[in-house]
Amino acid sequence: MTCGPTPSSDKPKDALRDAATVILLRRDGPEPRLLMGQRGRSAAFMPSKFVFPGGAVDASDSALPDLPALPGALAAPLSTRSDPGLALPLALAAIRELWEEAGLALAHPGPERGDVPDGWAGFYGSGHRPAIDRLSMVFRAITPPGRPRRFDARFLMAEAGDLATDPDDFSRAEDELSHLSWLTLAEARRLDLPFITEVVLAEIEARLEPGGHTRPVPFFHHETGKSYLDVV
Repeated sequence: MTCGPTPSSDKPKDALRDAATVILLRRDGPEPRLLMGQRGRSAAFMPSKFVFPGGAVDASDSALPDLPALPGALAAPLSTRSDPGLALPLALAAIRELWEEAGLALAHPGPERGDVPDGWAGFYGSGHRPAIDRLSMVFRAITPPGRPRRFDARFLMAEAGDLATDPDDFSRAEDELSHLSWLTLAEARRLDLPFITEVVLAEIEARLEPGGHTRPVPFFHHETGKSYLDVV
């Protein structure tokens, strides 16, 4: 039997949290661009660093009604070396965090409805349904031991062309990220980035090469005091 995610608020601060990050790829210019923002200076995790939108799985991500099954191409890597019961909540967390942190909806249209958890009220109330079929998994990374916050983060990619909202309209965003910007790979690399984000940018660059979409999903993790980079 599988179990759903434990709400992040019920865990000790240094406990490993399941999380999802969204890499939005925009192709309407001369070069592909990615959406990034800056974390606050007082944040406990990666203060002042530029990151992709994302965060921990929430209890609300397991309580949405009338959801389709995950596509097999996404369900497989999300379930490998992981609790399969987390696959759908992880995909939903990615879309919710993008909505909260950037005010952007990766969504299909649907009638407004109010019978959803609080974390999703604004999203569904705006006539959106999570477009989980527009996500693909490109990386997984576990924060090394000893950090004040630790995440088992799945990095999911989506096309900005699949947004149901204006990609330049961040007016609905909450205050977790500032300086939200669409950046080329070269521009992103000039920012103050976490180490793992630098690694993920290299993976994205490889996936943008012809045939790169077939690459296996890398997995950065730690065992017996050593770090490993293998595949999911």
